[in-house]
Amino acid sequence: MEKHKTTVLFGCLGYFSLLCTKSNSLTMYRKIVTAIFSAFVVFSSSASNADYSKMSAYVKVIAMQSRNMQRIAPLVPDNRQLTAFVRIEGNADSILASHGCRSLARFGNIHIASIPLSSLGRLSMSGNVKRIETGKSCTATVDVAATAVNATPVYEGRALPQAFTGSGVVMGIMDIGFDLTHPNFFTRKMDRYRICRFWDQISADTVGSKMYVGAEYVTPGEIINYAHSRDGLKQTHGTHTLGIAAGSGFISGYRGIAYDSDICLVSNAVSDDIEFISENDLYKYTYATDALGFKYIFDYAKEQGRPCVISFSEGSHEDYRGDDMLYYEVLDSLVGPGRIIVSSAGNSGNAYTYINKPSGTPSAGSMAIADMSILNLTAKSATDCDVRIVAYGNAGNDTLTVGIRPSDNDSTQEKNDTVTLLGNVCKLTTERYKSCYNDNDNICDIFLSAIDGSLNGIEFSAELVGTEAEAELQIIYGAMYNSSTHSHLANAEKTRNIHSPSSAPSVICVGSTIHRTSFTNYLGTTFETDAEPGSRDKHSSTGPTIDGRTKPDVMAPGTNVISSYSSFYIENNPETSDIKSNVKLFTVNGRTYAWNANSGTSMASPVVGGAIALWLQAKPDLTPSEALDVIKRTSRILDTVNETPNNLWGYGEIDVYRGLLDILGIDKIDEVDATMPSAARIMPCGRGVRIIFNRPQGQDFSIRVYSMGGTLVAQKAMKATSEEVTVDMSLQAGNVYAVQLSSADGSISGSSLIRP
Repeated sequence: MEKHKTTVLFGCLGYFSLLCTKSNSLTMYRKIVTAIFSAFVVFSSSASNADYSKMSAYVKVIAMQSRNMQRIAPLVPDNRQLTAFVRIEGNADSILASHGCRSLARFGNIHIASIPLSSLGRLSMSGNVKRIETGKSCTATVDVAATAVNATPVYEGRALPQAFTGSGVVMGIMDIGFDLTHPNFFTRKMDRYRICRFWDQISADTVGSKMYVGAEYVTPGEIINYAHSRDGLKQTHGTHTLGIAAGSGFISGYRGIAYDSDICLVSNAVSDDIEFISENDLYKYTYATDALGFKYIFDYAKEQGRPCVISFSEGSHEDYRGDDMLYYEVLDSLVGPGRIIVSSAGNSGNAYTYINKPSGTPSAGSMAIADMSILNLTAKSATDCDVRIVAYGNAGNDTLTVGIRPSDNDSTQEKNDTVTLLGNVCKLTTERYKSCYNDNDNICDIFLSAIDGSLNGIEFSAELVGTEAEAELQIIYGAMYNSSTHSHLANAEKTRNIHSPSSAPSVICVGSTIHRTSFTNYLGTTFETDAEPGSRDKHSSTGPTIDGRTKPDVMAPGTNVISSYSSFYIENNPETSDIKSNVKLFTVNGRTYAWNANSGTSMASPVVGGAIALWLQAKPDLTPSEALDVIKRTSRILDTVNETPNNLWGYGEIDVYRGLLDILGIDKIDEVDATMPSAARIMPCGRGVRIIFNRPQGQDFSIRVYSMGGTLVAQKAMKATSEEVTVDMSLQAGNVYAVQLSSADGSISGSSLIRP
C-alpha cells in the first residue's frame, strides 16, 4: 500500500483520479472533479459554518462538498458517514454524541470516529476538537509493469530453520482479493484450516453484522463457505501476498515463510474496489478504516495470547498537507512488544518524481506529460520562487507562471482560474499553505486539468525559477522525464517516492530485490529480465521520506515470487495478462488453482512479515525497534558503495536465519556459523540428527551440537559416504539446539537449528 499529510484539494483529486483510472470511470472522475471544484465556489461564503483550519485536506474537501450539497438541496438530509481520526480534549464521548458521531476506537485523546457529513462542520467548531483528519484509500503496491523478475528460495521455505515455522504466532494480512478456499491456507496435509478470523470490510453480507463496515467471519466453516472476499472475482493480490507470508505450499515447493502460523485477515477497500462501494458509503473507507483493520488483527492476537506481525502491501503518496499525522500517532499506539507492522515501500523507484533547486542556481526543471488530461505538481520553498510551466506546440509555446510567496501564506489560500494552453481551455487551481512538517516551508499545490480539449500528448516543462530560492518540486499526477538537449530541464531525480504508511516511523518499510531473473509459465513460455541476481529492483521506491528520514528499512526478494493465485480470479478473468505468469495449475475438489510468479514490493513485504513471525516465535515480546536492531545487525549488505542505512537499500537484505541466531544469542558462539550449509540439510531424528547430503563424496566432517545457552552438549566425527547419515546425539526432546557441521568442503559447512 502507498498516503498522506494541512489543507485541501489535491489529495482528494489525486485519490479520485486513482479511483477512476483503474475502474475506467472517466465520466465518474469528471463528475467528481466538477463537484469538488463546485465546493470551492461556496467556500468563502460558508467559512463561518466550519473551522477548516482543524481539518486535513481530504476532510476539508469533503466538508465543503457536503456544505455545497446542503445549500443546493437543503431539505435533503446528507446521511453519509466519514471515518476519521479526531483529536479531542475533555469529555470526548459526550462531544461526539452531541454531534451524532460514534467513537469506533480510542488511542489516548485520538478517536477513530464515524461522523455524519451533516455534522462535520459543527463538530469542527467545538473548542475541544483540535484536529479532524483522514486520507484516501490506498492502492496495491504490486508492480504491474514488471512480472518477469525474482525471489530467493527463502519464500519456498528451503532456507527456514527446522525449529521455527511460525507456530504460536498470528500472521496478519490486510489486503484485497482473497481466495479463502486455496489449499495453500490449510496445513500441508490438509488436516487443519489455518485462517482463524476474517473481516471483509466491503462484504454485502451485513445483516446482523456487528462490524462498522462489512462483516466478520469467525469459524473455519463460515470462512470457507464465504469462499472469497467480495472483490475476489476481480482481485487476487491478497491470495498471493498471504501465500508468501504464511502459505503451507500444499504439495508444491512454494511454501511461505511462516507456514505454521495462524492467520488473521482483513479485506480492506482500495481504489480498485470503488465498484463494490455505494456512493453513500464512499467516505467510510479511509486511512482511519485501515487503522481499524490493523487494530482488528492485533485484538484477535491479544485475545489468543499470541504475538502478531501484520504485512501490508498497499499505500499512497506522501504529502505536506497532514492527512496522516494522527494516523502515524495511532500506528505508534498500535505497535509494541509482540505487535509489529511491516509495509511495502511502493513501486515508484524508476520514475522521475522530484526536482531540487539549490540556492544560487537560477532554475531547475524537467519535461513532463499529463495523465488523463491532468497535471498535478507540488512545490516547496522557504523564500520567493516561481514555478514555470511551458506547453510546447508546433505553432508556438504557451507559458504559465505560478508564484510562491511567503507573504501569501499567512493562511491557506485556494485560487481557481481558467487558462488556455495550446487552444485547450483548462482549470488551474493553486493552493498555498504551510508545510505540516515545518512552518518555514511554503507549499504550493498546482492542479491543471483540461475542461475543453485534452492535455494528453502535449509536452510540458516544469521548472523552479529564482536564483536565491532553495526549492523542491514533486509530481503527483502525470510523469516527468529529463530533456536530452536542455540541461536546465534535466534535473529530475528518482527519489523521495516512499509510500505511506511505510513512511511512518513505527512501520518497517520493505523494498524489493531481484534473485530469480526468469521463470517459465505453465504453457512453456519463458519470461526473462535483464538484471543481476541479488540486485535492487529498479522499481522499488526510494527515500528519504518527505520529512527527511531514511527509508526503506530493509530489502527482501520481491521479483518473480511464486505464490498462490485465486481460483475465482482465474475463472472470471481468463484473458488477463497476469494469468500468463501462472507457472502451474492444479485441481482440488473440482476447482482449478494456480501458482503464479508476481513482482513488486507487495511481494517483498510478506517475506519480511513471515521472517518476523519466525523471530516472534523465538522472542514473543519482540518490539518494532528491536526487530529493526536485529535487521541492522544481521542483514546482508548488498550495497558495496554507500554506507547503510541508505535510501536505496535501507540496512540491506533481510537474513531470516542470521536474525534468529541473533535473537537466540547463538551468534555469540564463535564455533557456530551464521549460515546454513549449501550442500547438506540438517534435520532432527529421534534424539539425534539426520544429515542429507546433495552430493556425498566421502568427505570427512564433524558435528557439534550446542544448547541455546552456548554449551557444547555433543560432538562426533563422521565421513559423508552416503546421501543420508543419522547420528544419535542423546538430545532432549523439545529443546532447541544449534547443530554445526564443519568440513574442508565448504559446501557442507554451516549450522542449523533443530528441535528433536
